[in-house]
Amino acid sequence: MRATSQASLRAASTAWESVLQQAGAEAATYGEQLFAVVDALDGSAGLRRALTEPTREGDDKAAVVSQLLAGKVDDRVVELVSGMVRTRWSDDADLADSIEELGLVSYLAAAESKGQLTQLEEDTFRLTRVLADNRDLRFALGDRDATAERREQLLTSVFSGKVSDETLALVTRAVRSLRSRTLTAALTRISELAARRRRQLVAVVTAASPLTTAQQERLGASLAKAYGREVQLNIAVDPAVTGGFRIQVGDEVVDATIAARLDQARRRLAG
Repeated sequence: MRATSQASLRAASTAWESVLQQAGAEAATYGEQLFAVVDALDGSAGLRRALTEPTREGDDKAAVVSQLLAGKVDDRVVELVSGMVRTRWSDDADLADSIEELGLVSYLAAAESKGQLTQLEEDTFRLTRVLADNRDLRFALGDRDATAERREQLLTSVFSGKVSDETLALVTRAVRSLRSRTLTAALTRISELAARRRRQLVAVVTAASPLTTAQQERLGASLAKAYGREVQLNIAVDPAVTGGFRIQVGDEVVDATIAARLDQARRRLAG
C-alpha cells in the first residue's frame, strides 16, 4: 500500500479507535458489518471505482455510501466508510483492504474488552503451527475450487470449541473470503494486528526443544532492548533445528542455529 493510501488508513484508524474504545464487546458487530462492506466492494469493480475515483467529489462518494448502507448497518459504520471514501486512495483495492483491516481491529477490540486479546493471539499462533504441520488441512481450507460453505464446515469441524469465539470468527472470515494470498498469511496478519494493539512486536522463535521460563525471559529482554519496545514471544518447537534457535520479527530473520553458523563458516572459507 503506497503512501497516499497509508495516510488515509491512518486517519480512519484514529477516528475509528475512539468508537471502539466505547463499544466494548459490541465492536465485533461493527467488524462483521465492515466485512460485509468489503464483500460488496470485492463483488463490484464499478462500485470500487465509484468510491475511489479521485476526480469525483467526496460528498458525492459519501452519498453513494449512505444510499448503500444506511439502515443496513450501524450509523457509526456508515460514518466511518463515508469518511474513508472522502479521502484519496492510491489504488481502488486499497479501500477494501483498509476496511477489512478495520474490521479485524474491531474484532480484536471486542476480544480486548473481554480480556481475551492475549488468548486470541495465542490461538492464532497455534492455528498457524497446525496448518504448517498439516499440508492436507492447509490445502483443503485454502481450496478456491471448494465452496465457501464447505471450507467453513471443515474449519468448524476441526477447531470449534478449541479456540475463542473471536478467533474462530476471524479465521472463519479468512477461510470464507480467501482474500489473502494464503490462509497462513491471513493468520499472520491477525497476529500482527493483535500484537500492535497490545503495543508489542511478535517474535516467532523456533527451537529444537521448548525454552525454559528463564530462557524466554532473557531472550524477551534482549529483543525488547534491541527493538526499543516489548516483544511477544511465540515459541515453535522443530526437532529439525540443530542447536540454537531461529528468530523472525516481521520480515527480519535472525538464524542462530548451529547449521546456519556452519553454513556461514563454509561461505567464509570458500572466499
